[in-house]
Amino acid sequence: MNNLLKGKKGIIFGALNENSIAWKAAERIKEEGGEIILTNSKAGIRIGDINLLAKKCKSEVIPADITSVDEIERLFDESKKKIGNIDFILHSVAMSRNIRKNKPYNNLNYKWFMETIDTSALSFHKIIHIAEKKNMINKWGSILSISYIGSKRNFPEYSDMSQAKAMLESIARSYGYILGKSKKIRVNTISQSPTITASTSKIDKFKKLYEYSDKISPLGNANTLDCANYIVFMFSDLSRMITMQNLIHDGGFSYCGM
Repeated sequence: MNNLLKGKKGIIFGALNENSIAWKAAERIKEEGGEIILTNSKAGIRIGDINLLAKKCKSEVIPADITSVDEIERLFDESKKKIGNIDFILHSVAMSRNIRKNKPYNNLNYKWFMETIDTSALSFHKIIHIAEKKNMINKWGSILSISYIGSKRNFPEYSDMSQAKAMLESIARSYGYILGKSKKIRVNTISQSPTITASTSKIDKFKKLYEYSDKISPLGNANTLDCANYIVFMFSDLSRMITMQNLIHDGGFSYCGM
């Protein structure tokens, strides 16, 4: 390995099991010399395998509800005691009960819709805001979240997640400007190929979408390891002039026709 992240420290939100993008990212970050704090909700920690990942990466697990300002503040306070200020944050969390319950877009449960927005997009704003308020991130730090082309184009099965991802990318642009001007901190999203994870495997018809995208894309779908490698690059000093971007990482799918 190349020690691209030697001396860098950060927090990873969303690792659940070995199929998670956040899980692969944690492994690669550790291999490249980075130090991490892992976090998920108490339910996510209970049903997932995050403690196995923590053992492998020699990292701490601090539970936090990503929608709760109080819990995010506590997470940052505890993290600061353990590893000090940080250089990167990965937000790899998304959830839609409307999709899981097969609610069509023209008959959404609005309470669930607001949960989708809060968990999948607004939580990104909360994390960045609290990190900024606590002066948690070092100069030239990097903040990332995972998006999808459904933020810009219509995929009927993607339902209310389309609005959540569009909001997510907008938050990255807005905060990318603010933090870039104040502390040279960059904020970006990665628009990832359809990826088989713990959450997407529960979505009806996802397998067909995954297979279609893999056939259309000239390079095929980018998998979790590919994404983890891209995340390492984005957390390294090699990407220090990239900010406010939605970075396409989908094997060419987004520029293909029929």
